[in-house]
Amino acid sequence: MRYIDMHTHVFPAKIAAKAVRFLEDYYHHPWEGGGSPEDLLASMDASGVDKALIFSCATKPEQVTAANDFLHLIQTTFPERFAAFGTIHPDYPDIPGEIERIRTLGLKGVKIHPDFQKIYLDEPKMYRIYEAAGDLPFTFHVGDRKGDFSSPWRLARVLDDFPHLKAIAAHFGGYGEWEESWKHLVGRDVLFDTSSTFWELPAEQAKAMVLAHGADKILFGSDYPARRPGDAVADVRSMGLSEADNEKIFHLNAEREFGL
Repeated sequence: MRYIDMHTHVFPAKIAAKAVRFLEDYYHHPWEGGGSPEDLLASMDASGVDKALIFSCATKPEQVTAANDFLHLIQTTFPERFAAFGTIHPDYPDIPGEIERIRTLGLKGVKIHPDFQKIYLDEPKMYRIYEAAGDLPFTFHVGDRKGDFSSPWRLARVLDDFPHLKAIAAHFGGYGEWEESWKHLVGRDVLFDTSSTFWELPAEQAKAMVLAHGADKILFGSDYPARRPGDAVADVRSMGLSEADNEKIFHLNAEREFGL
């Protein structure tokens, strides 16, 4: 079996520990990984994961350029192991220019984390990003009980307004809000990833979501450093899906949709 992890986060070495501590405080539980590219590589090697999609989030507009440069550096340093989605902030002064630079750098798409960036998925400032991005795919953090910046219904509204947008709704379409994901996203033309779901959603309910949404629209994701990739593999296998469906989730869908 080949494994492609479609949801990981890495940070420069000098801030990795601080970033992980912030995330632990925000989500109120310990995270397993150290947060550096080297630690992620070690975790991938230990669990047989071939490749990972890496993210970094600009919570301020002035962080955008440096974050995308960092992601480009890691992707080009380890081209066989990492691919990257860039970041953008809705208050960045030149959104079309940075979207074009994301393309030029060879980054594969854009990651949006509305809760950290303090922006509603469906507000007008975000629509400027979707319009500028064209056919670039997006991964969206979706769902957070602390607020509704990224509520599943907001992503559903974006999909209504941008029907050709290639979107990955992380965390089975709604971190901690899976009933809302069932209501607004299951069955739609949107990809889900499996990251940070099994901490609360029982495996049998996750399996029901896979079967209702379609295994060909599910991507494996660990949410490293929240979870080690090997443990995330075990989470997916706990659903008891067919091996044909596991093949789709662990690598075939990522290969088909993103050429990884």
